[in-house]
Amino acid sequence: MTTDTSTANRQIARAAGTIMLAFLFSQLTGLARGILVARTFGASAELDAFFAANRVSETLFTLIAGGALGSAFIPAFTGLLAKNQRASAWRLASGVANLVTLGLSLLAVIAALTAPQIVRYALAPGLSQDPALFALTVNLLRLQLVSAVLFGLGGLIVGILNAHQIFLIPALTPALYQLGIIFGALALAPTLGIYGLAWGVVIGAALYLLVQIPTLISVFKRHSQPNTEHWSLLTGYWSLITAPAVQQVLRLMGPRLLGVAVVQLNFWVNTWLASQMERGSVSGLTYGFSLMLMAQAAIAQSVAIAAMPTFSAQFALGKTDEMRSALAATLRGVILLSLPAAAGLMLLRTPLIAALYQRGQFDARSTELVAWALLWYAAGLVGHAMLEILARAFYALHDTKTPVLVGAGAMGLNVVFSFLFAALFRQVGWLPLGGLALANSLATALEAAILFALMRRRLNGLHAREVLKGLGQALLAALGMAIGLLAWIQATGSLNRWVITLGGVALGGLVYGLGMILLKIPELQLVFSMVRKRLSGS
Repeated sequence: MTTDTSTANRQIARAAGTIMLAFLFSQLTGLARGILVARTFGASAELDAFFAANRVSETLFTLIAGGALGSAFIPAFTGLLAKNQRASAWRLASGVANLVTLGLSLLAVIAALTAPQIVRYALAPGLSQDPALFALTVNLLRLQLVSAVLFGLGGLIVGILNAHQIFLIPALTPALYQLGIIFGALALAPTLGIYGLAWGVVIGAALYLLVQIPTLISVFKRHSQPNTEHWSLLTGYWSLITAPAVQQVLRLMGPRLLGVAVVQLNFWVNTWLASQMERGSVSGLTYGFSLMLMAQAAIAQSVAIAAMPTFSAQFALGKTDEMRSALAATLRGVILLSLPAAAGLMLLRTPLIAALYQRGQFDARSTELVAWALLWYAAGLVGHAMLEILARAFYALHDTKTPVLVGAGAMGLNVVFSFLFAALFRQVGWLPLGGLALANSLATALEAAILFALMRRRLNGLHAREVLKGLGQALLAALGMAIGLLAWIQATGSLNRWVITLGGVALGGLVYGLGMILLKIPELQLVFSMVRKRLSGS
């Protein structure tokens, strides 16, 4: 491994560590949010309406800013910075900021005007059967649309700061969003009910944006002196749209926009189907997916966010060999972390959910719904983690078409699987919402496998033997961990659920760690080496 490659890998590892700690704080904040919301509303029809309504603003943000801009803007912006074209980079950021504001505002207005039709026909027909529930969903949808615009600008700033290797503040922004919702649940919900939760979403989105502005201003002053006309939100839209760099971003966004739309379609289909199942199914799916996503965010998103600027710079400078090595090492790392997390979530799901949420309005039936969804979502955690890394690697190559085409096919299968597995689960007497979660996991695994094969071809190799060896080692260590957890659960079934959960986490981590030591996994040896050097003062 060359010195430059080692430096790049260490840079990714350091940044990933910083982001992982920030994400851990954000996930703990999100967990507290979930506990408070569950205690207040349970897995109820009212909360189903809130989650269904939130799907619209979340889709708008994901389409324009969260997914499309992340794949198109960051590679273009980072490439300009790597070539020391800072004035052009800031002009690009300014132009995209104008477009995000205008585009999301127009889409939010259209969604507000057509909210009744969206809820009745496209989003939650099951909720539309109850006039009061239908009106509640429409009102919540309109209220939360404000957050889409705030999130759009905030997401763009995240990209700008990450391109400057600033990760801590952007990684903390999700925690500010969760704090807004917590404020809504604690301070507003007692008087406003579920509307207090919706106002919490808006407050959280505002905090998500505002907390980043001081750092953005500092970076702006330190690195560039662009013409202030490029920062106007009121003039020059046509010149901004026709600027070559902005045109490049728009071209890259096109395919990715389609891909994100297909992914969001799956969430809409799940909400559409779950709204016609047992009351609380929409909430059960949302809680189950959120718990899986907490692990995925802490493991894969933190690494992917740290790696993408490095991948983009390596590609811009023509360092393909270094990118190949860095990507392979990153994939091994997320596999080694995500496999035990998946096994732990699947085996400890019921005591975990009961310990976290089962109080107040969240009863044993709510626990059963969420645990069943989490079982099948957790089965796809490794696929989700690998997909997060591979997709961003393609974006760093300025290739948004390949992951979009593969994603469109996989998510098309997801829709088919959703109808098929939901019907199959219902036929055998299982809760049908589990079929929706299984459909997502299977489609994601197929998507990740195909992208891995295509990236291997694109880079003329991807150290596949080492990646597969890491997968095999992780499977062996996770198998030992699973046996230990099953024995623990069998022996402690009558104990307090917190004892079962926390003891299981500790035992599972210990067994998995011992397995990694026995298998002599290189990543663990690297950690030990770093600790020894730190202790010796080297």
